[in-house]
Parts: sequence; C-alpha cells; structure tokens
Amino acid sequence: MLEKFVNVKKEEKGPVLLSFLYFFTLMCGYAILKPLRDEMATAKGVRDVPWLFTAAFLTMLVAVPAFSALVSRWPRRRVLPFVYRFFLIHLLAFFGALRLGVDRDTVARVFFVWVSVYNLFVVSVFWTFMADLFGREQGRRLFGFIAAGGTTGMLVGPFLVKLLAEPVGATNLMLLTAVLLEGSARCVRGLSGRMAAGVSPLSSEAPVGGGVLDGVRLLFSSPLLRGLAVQMLLYAATSTFLYNQQVHIVDRVASGANARAAAFANIDFWVQVLTLVLQVGVTGRLIQRFGLGAALAVAPLLTALGFAGLAVLPGMGVLISFKALRNASHYALERPGREILFTGVDRETKYKSKGFIDTVVYRGSDSVSAWMYRGLDTLGLGTTGLALAAVPVAGLWLAVSLWLARYSREHAPAPDSEFGSAPNTVG
Repeated sequence: MLEKFVNVKKEEKGPVLLSFLYFFTLMCGYAILKPLRDEMATAKGVRDVPWLFTAAFLTMLVAVPAFSALVSRWPRRRVLPFVYRFFLIHLLAFFGALRLGVDRDTVARVFFVWVSVYNLFVVSVFWTFMADLFGREQGRRLFGFIAAGGTTGMLVGPFLVKLLAEPVGATNLMLLTAVLLEGSARCVRGLSGRMAAGVSPLSSEAPVGGGVLDGVRLLFSSPLLRGLAVQMLLYAATSTFLYNQQVHIVDRVASGANARAAAFANIDFWVQVLTLVLQVGVTGRLIQRFGLGAALAVAPLLTALGFAGLAVLPGMGVLISFKALRNASHYALERPGREILFTGVDRETKYKSKGFIDTVVYRGSDSVSAWMYRGLDTLGLGTTGLALAAVPVAGLWLAVSLWLARYSREHAPAPDSEFGSAPNTVG
C-alpha cells in the first residue's frame, strides 16, 4: 500500500513508518500548544511580541551550546530522549502553575518564550536525526513522506484544539502534549534500535565529539552552511512579519481567550490540509524530476506574491489563503529540500552547525525582524506598507535558495550506499 504513494524499498518500510510516527507525535503536540501560545500573545495586546522574541533568542544562545555539549559526550539514543523529557517536565510545570492560579500574565510571557524555543529545538533535533539515518538519495525519495507525518500531526492538533478548547479548557490540553512528547522519545529509542541492528550500517551511535562551539566555527568555514544560514535568516524574517500581521488581524476580529485560540487553530488547520496533499502526492516526485531548485524556489516566490496580496486586502480570507500556500510550500517542498542538503555533511555539522542555524539564527532573525516591524509600525507605515516591505526580502530569499540548489549540484557528495549517508565533509 505504501509503495503506491512513496518510492520506498522493502527494507526501508519499518524505519520510514516509525519516522512518520515520530514526527506525527512531535508536531501534533506542538500544534496543540501553538494556538495557546498565540492566544497568550494577544491576551494583553501585541506590544510585547518583540520583547518575547528577543527573550527566546537569548534563551537559544544558552540552549544550543548545552545541546552541543551533550552530543559531544553522549550517544544520540540517550541525548534525544533526554531532550524531549526535559521539555516534558517543563510543560507539566506550566500546567501546574496555571491550575494553581499563578499570575496568568507572568506565566503567559514565560510560556510564549518557552514554546518559541521548544518548537524550533525539537524539530531541528528531529531533522538532524533523519539526516543522520538516511542518505541523500533516500532523502529525495522519502523525506516528503516523513515530513507528512509532521503535517498530519499539525492537522490533528489544531482540530483537537478547535474541538476541545472551549468545552474542556485549553490549559488541560497541555497534558495531551506531554503524552505525545513521551511517544516521541520512545520513537527515538525504536529507530536507534533498528539502526543498531544493522538496518543502516553507516549510521553511527557514537558520540559526536569535538568542542561546544565547533558548530559556529564550521558555519563560518563553509559556503554551503553560510548560504543555509542566510536562507534561514530571510525565511525567519518574512515569517515574523507575517506572524505580526496575523496577530493584528486576529486581534481585530476575535475577542476572548478561547475565541482567539480557536481562530488561530482554524488558520493552522487549513494550512496543514494543503501541506499534507502536497507532501504525500507531490514532494518526492517533484524533487526527483525537477531537482532541489524547484523545491527551494516555490515558498519564497509565493511569499512575495502573498505579501503583495495582503497589502491590497488585509483580511482573514487573504491571510488564511496566503498562509496556507506559503506554509504548504515550505513544509512540503522547501523544508525537505533543505534537509536533503544536510545528508551530505559530517555528523558534527549535522548535530552542531545545523542546530545553530535552525535555532539561534532563526530566533535572532525573529528578534531583529520583530523590532523592525514594530519600528515601522510606530512610524505609521500601516498594514499595506508593512506587507510591501517584506516583498524584497522574499525576493532575496528566492535568490539565495536558487544559489544553494546550484551549489549543491556542483558540489554533490559521493553516492550513498544502500542505507545511510556516506561520511562526507562540508564543501
């Protein structure tokens, strides 16, 4: 049955399905938390958002070196479950604080920062693990389907929030995310066991080794990693501008905590519907036929067109359509394409430089972009002007993405073995 949708070999089915389940549990849990975070961002207005993004960036500056220290000394089968259970304990603490009546405004601010760190960190760890398990040729065939596991989770999560937020209470849904996080940790154990049994003989369980700051050193020594960092910076900048526009629009049309949470969940639901359709039926075939250039170019192109449309008609209908097309192309095409590029680098780069790009660079861009958005808004640029300001940023993102695709073709790594990626260095 699976072969009808995915070009998967018999020996790959088990790891691929378990990877699908792993990403499902991870993203379903996050999708439950995301509307709660977004509701908290609008509960007392939107003026605190730049400060919250800045706090998330500063937290990342501590979290990423700590993760690098762990992977330098411990095997991934121990580090990755530890990371997920570390976040699980924090989540239970937030639930307890809200249930005990701790000042909601204070909890809301800390929770916003925590989720902003959590969502990037756990997803970066997931894709690092996938790039370590599968080779480049496999990534072209399989990463679209594996990514669909996360999209399915992002589809189910908002549906659960939309269905249960008002009758059950949004806070109580945190416990469901805790259960799903434990499921993610168990999937890591299962995949590590399969690989240790010889399913992917070139995938090492040894500690990565090296120093805590080696990821930053590698980043500045590699044209590929520098390009990926700039691409992430530009993607994050457009995401922050769009997020701020979303917060303002939803704040105008919805009132009350549960109503806002339901509105954010509704947006996420329709985004994921389109993403899932593309990932299951289009991603793998498109990348194999047209290459990474096409996969990396669609999202920035749609982003430029979307901001232009939002400048003309800044309403919920255009917002949902824009977010659906942009996020679907990002999660179904661009994100798998980016992760394929990481299958050809060495393990230290995967576990250290990749994490730095996915988290610190992203949140750093978030912070700067949020303050820039606020400054332009204060100057009276207005919704139309703010949307138009993001169009040239999307154009630059497109140019960098096309350069990455060309660089990848010119510096392609050695062919993969049947399973696992051959040990390569960064070009």
